[in-house]
Amino acid sequence: MDVTQPRNAGMDGHEQALDLTRGIAAYVNHPLVAGLARVIAKHPQADIANAFNHKQVACKMWALDRLFESCGGRFGRIWVLGGWYGVLPAMLFNDARFDIAAVDSIDIDPEVAPVARTLNRDAGDRFRALTADMYALDYAAGRPDLVVNTSCEHIADLRAWLALLPRGTNVLLQSNDYFSEPTHINCVASLAAFEAMAALREVRFSGELPTKKYTRFMLIGTV
Repeated sequence: MDVTQPRNAGMDGHEQALDLTRGIAAYVNHPLVAGLARVIAKHPQADIANAFNHKQVACKMWALDRLFESCGGRFGRIWVLGGWYGVLPAMLFNDARFDIAAVDSIDIDPEVAPVARTLNRDAGDRFRALTADMYALDYAAGRPDLVVNTSCEHIADLRAWLALLPRGTNVLLQSNDYFSEPTHINCVASLAAFEAMAALREVRFSGELPTKKYTRFMLIGTV
């Protein structure tokens, strides 16, 4: 064999990514990796590399660790708002610490729902990807055990949105101080500023996670 010519030389980047993830999925026999391979194969237009980049994954792992420490691992139904491609639900379903009846990934963009369903296919009817505006949801009727919003920097009036949730609703909220990102319309300068903005009735966890370009802030508690 000509060692100067890689065996995958004729593949484009998408084909190489698919080949790689399929190989890793076969080796580790992990549903999340298999789901990622399905997404790459079925939804080549999806920006799944961005959704699974190391910063996104690190922030979600941090969220899961602190959630388990502060609230335990048993939940009925969880609503993930701004759910995008359903990565956080997939991580929840594949974390042995958690026993979750169902997760709804809710996003206003209709194009992300099919991708989220593909990624979470193995969860069956425990997972739903819904297209909806978070301001139009009936939180009282839905009665989720936990509402997750990891992109509060995109919410113009965080306090007004939180007022839509019934008193006593459990929430996990994240924001950041990445003011230079044009799509971030309501960043916070500090953890204290985030706490003041959210004004939760009970705070079970409050912390920050520094990254290279910004610091991510997180609150877990009840409204």
